Amino acid sequence: MPATAPPPRYAYLGPAGTFTEAALRQVASPDEAQYLPQVDVVSALESVRAVRADYAVVPIENSVEGGVTATLDTLATGLALVLLREVLVPITFVLAGRPGTRLADVRRVSTHPHAWAQCRRWVNTHLPGVVHVPATSTAAAGALLADPAAGSGAAADPGFEAALVAPLTAELYGLEVLATQVADNERAVTRFVVVGRPGPVPAPTGSDKTSLVVHLPSNDAGALLEMLEQFAARGVNLSRIESRPIGDLMGRYSFSIDAEGHVAEERVAEALMGLHRVCPHVRFLGSYPRADGVAPRIEPGMTDDAFAGARQWVEDLRGGRAS
Repeated sequence: MPATAPPPRYAYLGPAGTFTEAALRQVASPDEAQYLPQVDVVSALESVRAVRADYAVVPIENSVEGGVTATLDTLATGLALVLLREVLVPITFVLAGRPGTRLADVRRVSTHPHAWAQCRRWVNTHLPGVVHVPATSTAAAGALLADPAAGSGAAADPGFEAALVAPLTAELYGLEVLATQVADNERAVTRFVVVGRPGPVPAPTGSDKTSLVVHLPSNDAGALLEMLEQFAARGVNLSRIESRPIGDLMGRYSFSIDAEGHVAEERVAEALMGLHRVCPHVRFLGSYPRADGVAPRIEPGMTDDAFAGARQWVEDLRGGRAS
């Protein structure tokens, strides 16, 4: 009788109850996969590089705060990793404390820095003067508040009186909700990605993204335009572009880019070839389905058939078969 294959291992930003776990549950249920909670995003990604995990699920972009720099920077360097899928999770926060805590008791609030950034106006309005205590994740703040030090007793001081967490986290750790709907933007969404080791690129779906890290060809005037022209000339729209310091010298930056389309499509492949010709470093981070299912608008003359026809025309010219 053949042995049963072990379930895939997913590293993710833990502990239990994080928004990242909510994203992971959209990818694979606990019955289908082994969940490996990690203390931070870098640890989750490095687990895949070290083959301690098959995949990682990490946040990459928030609709309010922008790119998650720890994810962007870790993907940009080190052994190659690729994005296989993206997942969108609506973000809702509550302010939670130990049972018996009153809103008037709160002087320090713990949460992840991205969560704090999404709730600053509410905090300034309702809890002026409160100090932010950074946590590695929203759920980590809730877990520490519920159990400041295992075995030390309920009277131990975690260093804060309340935490900004997901409603599920408050329920999971037995915390009392002090306030609901505390986010500044009730429509906030975080984009998460499934990351794996390089392999065959998934087939195009007609609604895809291609992610890249690109270094500028020079520090001269027009260098950024030269890079962007590789996309514009082929009708490839960019859904995200962010600059990140390379780190070796002041003033040197790379660009983290999401382009609409798939590397199997002629216009995207041509853009990548153009980047490879003019830029000193291009890292391909994968082509994968868009979570929202929106297909890109392809301009006339930029379809696969148009590129194939133009290529055939040149071949005919070379062979003396056309004018």
